[in-house]
Amino acid sequence: MKTKTLKKDKVNIITLGCSKNMVDSEVLSGQLLANEIDVVHESGKKDHNIVVVNTCGFIDKAKEESINTILEQLELKQRGKLEKVYVTGCLSERYRGDLESEIPGVDAWFGTMELPLILKKFDADYKAELVGERLLSTPTHYAYLKIAEGCNRTCSFCAIPLMRGSHVSRPIEQIVAEAEKLVNSGVKEIMLIAQELTYYGLDLYKQRRLADLMRALAGVKGLEWIRLHYAYPHKFPMEVLDAMNEFPNICKYIDMPLQHAADNMLKAMKRQITRVEMEELVTAIREKVPGICLRTTLITGFPGETLDDVEELKTFLEKMRFDRVGVFTYSHEEGTSAYELEDNIPAEEKERRAQEIMEVQQEISYEKNQEKIGKIFRVLVDKKESGRYLARTEFDSVEVDNEVIINTTKRLKPGEFVEVRITKAYDYDLEAELV
Repeated sequence: MKTKTLKKDKVNIITLGCSKNMVDSEVLSGQLLANEIDVVHESGKKDHNIVVVNTCGFIDKAKEESINTILEQLELKQRGKLEKVYVTGCLSERYRGDLESEIPGVDAWFGTMELPLILKKFDADYKAELVGERLLSTPTHYAYLKIAEGCNRTCSFCAIPLMRGSHVSRPIEQIVAEAEKLVNSGVKEIMLIAQELTYYGLDLYKQRRLADLMRALAGVKGLEWIRLHYAYPHKFPMEVLDAMNEFPNICKYIDMPLQHAADNMLKAMKRQITRVEMEELVTAIREKVPGICLRTTLITGFPGETLDDVEELKTFLEKMRFDRVGVFTYSHEEGTSAYELEDNIPAEEKERRAQEIMEVQQEISYEKNQEKIGKIFRVLVDKKESGRYLARTEFDSVEVDNEVIINTTKRLKPGEFVEVRITKAYDYDLEAELV
């Protein structure tokens, strides 16, 4: 039996990468707390003796950031500031063998699905009854809610199935119970996340059940906003839009990564959809839910992409006029089917193309924002910064979308809903006054 030392362990969890990783860290921290182990998220206080780095292994930049973070923590350990450094997450899942030999100072490595094994290192038990108990790393008024793990898609550029396995949906009752716990703790907005939301239910119920899940969540008392992230365009379940129209607390917002518009690129990326089909889908979505905000992400510099393909992507954006767009440069990932192709576009050229695409979108975003001047919106206050309040409309997700800057002397609280009139508009942000 382990003898208790005088000094009690305190764990600092550092999370890199996406919101799905963030949820994993929150679940780990909830389990540690239930085992009476002190835990914090990304504390700058330096009063902890153990660090868990939850890594990202998605693309080159993320991998580099993860490795640098591990090395920084190991340096603190060498200087006697830390006792243990544990590493978990996607990078660890994907490259554990190589990392163990190249970075020997780490005390233990864990994959993406090894939460009980991490807890064992703390002489802690995994408590199954704690489903949904999390120590939030976000402000208390919003939270991410993971509805499934893994992905069954075979997109040629994507390494996620290598790190997260195949798609596994969580039961509706379990997700609703977690949402109720979150709302009881003060959460007003829940963002539904998965590698791919629209596949939800196929493995568990033998049919797509995202719309049913949304309806069940819409009935959670006190839940003001439900937001959809990462919907796949191929075989998009249109009944999701019916649910959106039925319930005012389901945001008229969909994040649907399309990745490209040129058919030869879509085929090489194994996206199972053509440009014409994407245009028809976007048109149908907008017809069914007038005023919906559509966000997409695109990739530049995929092997074989020509300047004509980039021009086609630009004309596609000009035609479809998405509300929000993010652009990534292609990262050549071993283990993916695109890895067999020659990564023949230099990094600077990939960046230049991404910049060109963003310039087209910047103009569209500016024009769309100008149309909002004088209009009234209900917004959620996120925080106060430099004497001004930053808020969001239902058409804006956290960190990636527009912010509404409220100029007022009135005291507002984070998590409060207020009505504002838009007074000024910029490329990506809006200014407003209280109504």
